Amino acid sequence: MTTEILTNKDIEKFAPVFGQLSFKDHEQIVFCNDKDTGLKAIIGIHNTTLGPALGGTRMWQYNSEQEALNDVLRLSRGMTFKSAITGLNLGGGKAVIIGDAKTQKTPELMLKFGEFVNGLNGKYITAEDVGMTTADMDLVRTVTPYVTGISEDKGGAGNPSPITAYGTFMGMKAAAKHTYGNDDLENRVIYVQGIGNVGEALVEHLSNEGAKVYISDINQERLEEVRDKYSVEIYGGDNIYGEEMDIYAPCALGATINDQTINQFKAKIIAGAANNQLADEVKHGQLLRERGIVYAPDFLINAGGIINVYAELENYGRQEIIRKTENIYTTTLEILSTADAKGISTHNAALTIAQARIDARKAEKS
Repeated sequence: MTTEILTNKDIEKFAPVFGQLSFKDHEQIVFCNDKDTGLKAIIGIHNTTLGPALGGTRMWQYNSEQEALNDVLRLSRGMTFKSAITGLNLGGGKAVIIGDAKTQKTPELMLKFGEFVNGLNGKYITAEDVGMTTADMDLVRTVTPYVTGISEDKGGAGNPSPITAYGTFMGMKAAAKHTYGNDDLENRVIYVQGIGNVGEALVEHLSNEGAKVYISDINQERLEEVRDKYSVEIYGGDNIYGEEMDIYAPCALGATINDQTINQFKAKIIAGAANNQLADEVKHGQLLRERGIVYAPDFLINAGGIINVYAELENYGRQEIIRKTENIYTTTLEILSTADAKGISTHNAALTIAQARIDARKAEKS
C-alpha cells in the first residue's frame, strides 16, 4: 500500500506535465495505490477553510489517469462552493477510484480505500457517489469514522440520492418561477438525461407534478424500467440538446454544456443534478446568459445530498434535512435575481456569494 501526497509546491512543479489542469487552488492531492487489491484512487482536497473536506467517492472506468485526476480536481472544487453556498461548515473534497464498479469493486478494495481515508485523520470525509452504494459506505465505516451516508439502521442518514433529487426539483421550480412567473411544472416539457438513483427520483417528482417527461440514458433496460414505473417517454432521437423543450435536466456526468452543444440548446431553463455541467464555467456561463437561457447553478441545486450526509455530523433529523433542502428554492430565486440585476451569469453570481463566505471565515481566522 502506497500513498503519495502532493502539496501546493509539488503541484506547481508538476502542473506543466498535465497541461490543462489547474492545481493552484487545491490544498492537497493524495494518490492511493495498492497492488494486492488493485486499488488506484485519487483524493482531492480543495479547501478546508470552513471545515473538513467532505465529498463522495466516485468509481469510474476513466480513459486515463489524467482524466481521473481532472475529474477529482473539478469535483472537489465544486464541493467547496456547494458547502459554502448552502451554509454548511464544510470544505470541499472528492475521491475517485479508477475501475469498473460492476466488475472490479470488491470488499477488500473498499476496505483498503477506507484505510487511506483514515490516514488523513479527518481532513477528508467520504460518502457515496457514482458507482458507490450505502452498503459500500457501511463497509468503509468499519475501518474509519471519516465516512458519511451510512445506512439508517446503523445510525446514518441513509442514501442521499432522494434528497439530492428533491433539492434539484426545488431549484428547478425556482428557475421556472423566475422564468415563467409561476413554479407549476404541469405540462412543462422536461428532458432528464441520466437515470441513475438521483435521475429516477427526480423523474418521480416531475411525473407527480404532471410534467411531460422524456428520459435518456445509455442503459436501455434502465430506461424501460423507469418509463414503465412513471409513465414517461424514452427519448429516441440522437441529439437531445437540440430538441424543443422547456427544461433540460442533466443528471449524468458533467460538461454537457460545452462548445459543441451550447448553440444547439432550445431549452429555456437548464436545471439538473449533474456536477460541473459547464465545461468552461466562465465562458459557457456567460454564453447561456447571452442566449437568454436560465441556468440554475449545479453546485447550488444539487446540494441536497451533502445536506443529507451533513446531518450525520451535526446530529440533526429528517425535518431539518428537508427544511435545509427546501431552502434551495429561496436561494436559487435570490441568485437568479442577483444575476439579472448585476448583468452577470448565474454561475458567477452563485460563485461570488460562496467565495464571500469562505473569505469572511478566512479573515476571522487570520
